[in-house]
Amino acid sequence: MTNIMYAVLVLGVMGAVFGLILAIASKVFAVETDERLEPITECLPGANCGGCGFAGCGAYAQAIIDGKADVNRCAAGGNEAAKKIAEIMGVEASEQERMVALVRCRGYDRHMKGPYSGLEDCLSASKVGGRGPISCKFGCLGFGSCVQACKFGALTIQDGVAHVDREKCTGCMSCAEACPRSLIIPVPYKNEMYVSCLSSAKPKISSKVCMNGCIGCKKCEKICATGAIKVVKNLAVIDYDKCTSCGLCAATCPRHIIRDVLDHETLAQFKAKLARADELHKRELANEKAKKAAEAEAAKAAEQASAQA
Repeated sequence: MTNIMYAVLVLGVMGAVFGLILAIASKVFAVETDERLEPITECLPGANCGGCGFAGCGAYAQAIIDGKADVNRCAAGGNEAAKKIAEIMGVEASEQERMVALVRCRGYDRHMKGPYSGLEDCLSASKVGGRGPISCKFGCLGFGSCVQACKFGALTIQDGVAHVDREKCTGCMSCAEACPRSLIIPVPYKNEMYVSCLSSAKPKISSKVCMNGCIGCKKCEKICATGAIKVVKNLAVIDYDKCTSCGLCAATCPRHIIRDVLDHETLAQFKAKLARADELHKRELANEKAKKAAEAEAAKAAEQASAQA
């Protein structure tokens, strides 16, 4: 019994000593934490998506306090989070335009080289001989690496192609980092127009490998009144600083790759817009013809006046 009492006493003393040592150590080696860190972290969505360029929300919050990052770099939190953080930091937050991800492919009717039985992963599939199992070397592989990377459930695979839900997308662009073909880019949320193709292949080749690929016909370029869309290397490219989202380019595109028109409007609305595009094009041709006729008439009159003189 005495031995048991001594053992308990020794253990109690050792516990007290070690507890005292740990208490002193916690004071001596304590790392000071800025009191703003916790409230700033609470302002962030906590998804740790990495869209801000830091390892996670905690790392971004610390970077803000250290003066290494602006308060408006969290795409997922948006302007609302930026304003809250700015109040904590005692600074002003500039308004940032909302951006969303765009998958530049609409290859629902794409051609396959053959059956694929490898890993269900885009990066793995892209390493297959000839840059993957689909004929178009620019198109979406459709194995969903971007879907797995998205922390907000904004991406799904529909008919073999990645599709973005613009309302759920926060613009963090984690999906873009996961795409081995660099198909996904950020575009302004307010702009409805986009070119869902990345192929710069020659029209003849593009037509063979995909029924929805851009063929560089330049109809969209000719119909655009603001010069917002140009065909560069066989591919239509939109300048969002000039684009007014009028929809004429989408209506005149023979491949319907400029915005997924039928997903956003009825067939009757689409036909009405196409009729408007044709009308404007005819009017443009008539004006050009009239201008040339006027110039010819003026030249003829000048020539007659010179002859009479």
